[in-house]
Amino acid sequence: MAADKNIYRLQGLSCTNCAAKFEKNIRDIDTVEHVQLNFGAAKITVQGEATIEQLEQAGAFDKIKVFPERQRVIEKKEVFWKKTENITALISLFLIIIGYVSYFQLGETHSITIGTFLAAILVGGFSLFKVGLMNLTKLQFDMKTLMTIAVIGAAIIGEWAEGAVVVFLFAVSEALESYSIDKARQSIKLLMDIAPNRALIKRGNETVEIDVEDVVIGDLMLIKPGQKIAMDGEVIKGRSSINQAAITGESIPVQKTPGEEVFAGTLNEEGFLEVRVTKYAEDTTIAKIIHLVEEAQAERAPSQQFVDKFAMYYTPAIMLIALLVAVIPPLFFGGVWSEWVYSGLAVLVVGCPCALVISTPVAIVTAIGNAARNGVLIKGGIHLEETGRLSVIAFDKTGTLTEGKPEVTDIIQLAEIGDGEILGLSRAIEEFSQHPLASAIIRKAKKEDTEAYTAENFQSITGKGARAVINSAEYYIGNPSLFEEMFEIPVDAMDKIKVLQTQGKTVMLVGTNQEVKGLIAVADQIRKGSLPIIQKLYKLGIKKTVMLTGDNQTAGNAIGKELGLSETKAELLPQDKLNSIKALKEQHGNVAMVGDGVNDAPALAAATTGIAMGGAGTDAAIETADIALMADDLEKLPYTIALSRKTLAIIKQNISFALALKAAALLLVIPGWLTLWLAIFADMGATIIVVLNSLRLIRTKYSN
Repeated sequence: MAADKNIYRLQGLSCTNCAAKFEKNIRDIDTVEHVQLNFGAAKITVQGEATIEQLEQAGAFDKIKVFPERQRVIEKKEVFWKKTENITALISLFLIIIGYVSYFQLGETHSITIGTFLAAILVGGFSLFKVGLMNLTKLQFDMKTLMTIAVIGAAIIGEWAEGAVVVFLFAVSEALESYSIDKARQSIKLLMDIAPNRALIKRGNETVEIDVEDVVIGDLMLIKPGQKIAMDGEVIKGRSSINQAAITGESIPVQKTPGEEVFAGTLNEEGFLEVRVTKYAEDTTIAKIIHLVEEAQAERAPSQQFVDKFAMYYTPAIMLIALLVAVIPPLFFGGVWSEWVYSGLAVLVVGCPCALVISTPVAIVTAIGNAARNGVLIKGGIHLEETGRLSVIAFDKTGTLTEGKPEVTDIIQLAEIGDGEILGLSRAIEEFSQHPLASAIIRKAKKEDTEAYTAENFQSITGKGARAVINSAEYYIGNPSLFEEMFEIPVDAMDKIKVLQTQGKTVMLVGTNQEVKGLIAVADQIRKGSLPIIQKLYKLGIKKTVMLTGDNQTAGNAIGKELGLSETKAELLPQDKLNSIKALKEQHGNVAMVGDGVNDAPALAAATTGIAMGGAGTDAAIETADIALMADDLEKLPYTIALSRKTLAIIKQNISFALALKAAALLLVIPGWLTLWLAIFADMGATIIVVLNSLRLIRTKYSN
């Protein structure tokens, strides 16, 4: 029988090395079977038996605190300069300044100079030495072990000032790295704070405020104006505008009426609502988003896999180089042992792969968190990177590029009859029909407030139209083939029909069994933002845009031309869409498919990146796609492409910079210029710059 699996949140997890050590310590607990640590989300999954006390003991070296996943933790916000480690770093700096004053006034070997620098080393490096010496006894060579060896080595050969500077620089870099990682994780913390943890529930005649974990499906939730909604549910009473920016990224509030869905974490702006709860707290849309974002941040992106593999060979190579630097010059070229051992220590310090290892995960964590706050759910670093490399995007037509709801575009008179009468007669017949085109006519007639006619003896003519009796006369509405069976349609009417059809419109004729009274053209309307979105995609470097539709070729071509798409493939079944995606991948490499996540599931799955629209409230969209645009529109697509490309660029910059700085510092060994403080400055400086460079992704914003 499988052991229990428990998930915990962590506080105080400051660096990747500490995370690896913490994970190893837990794995060493006899009753633990499996451990998986998510550094980006600061979470750990433990399979087996382990108490919170045991877990905290495993992380005692870094003061890691452990909390059950569902426990709401109020994190104590400590002022940066009031943290113990930062205070000791400041005291160390003060002692270093005094030490240098003594150095220049009394000399390098004076007892006051040495004593002051030694005090700076002990005060600033106490926690460092505590961990470093313990690691040394276990032969665990992480950054703190190397720093400890370097500082002790510097003291042995009389480089007191340098040892003190190394301790201070290490303390500063650790503090800044911890601050930067906290910033990167802030995106998850903000998401977790979106939904209230208590809800106002009406049970019978009683109204009580309870924890969301105690709310059950079917409970009636009361939401006052200005309050955040605590649970997903369906509006039972009331009307209001809801700000859904937290879920969908939409800046404009959405009107909600009875029967419509609302989401936990959204803001009720004006009206009073009664909502029937439809999901438990752990199943709400925001809970799913948080879970998927955290899982995505834990997933290793291709560039991270490359870095990890590279580090496997890089670290032993650096240790070998350090050994050769320390040993070869004294043995074969008469070098001074103390000088070259010192240089070997400096090589060890500068070669530590911290900056390299952290170059990718911080960028991925930051970008995925940023996207989630803007209504885009990216389900892993691999999808973020692949989206950054896209050259072709394929779109479903209906409901993606178009509204998915046909509208009447033209009413043309062909007899002595007005537009209102044509529309009124059509509405009377179509009232009995369930066809989408019938709905378009009824909506138009209601909007125009046309004269009401009563139809009797309605009869549907499959695939062609319908007929009914109105005012004792028989009227027909349908496609041209329906009327061609009864009489020859006049040439001028056929010319008008062909013109409308070439514009991608569906034409319905209205008349009797002897003449055509008028024409009604209906078309699916292009979404208002589709054209500028396609133009933005071209500017971002997308080379080809393709529309895949089941609609007829004429209608598809008309919409494709209006939107400036590169290619239109029409009259496609789901299998044909799948084959089209496969063909595009063979021709162009990375291809995205954008659809609704249900009808386009095979094509979404086959594409390099499947992008579903309308993720909010649609479980299928979230489950099927690699990326879900939570709002039901394409506005966030250019933002997602831009964010992905910027992330890819930053990862490349980070890896290149980390390796270049290491190489430059190692070259300083040849003339003997690589000092210990310069080595740590190069290593930790690289780490800080890599993290800060990654944090630029926080500032990547969605813009209309």
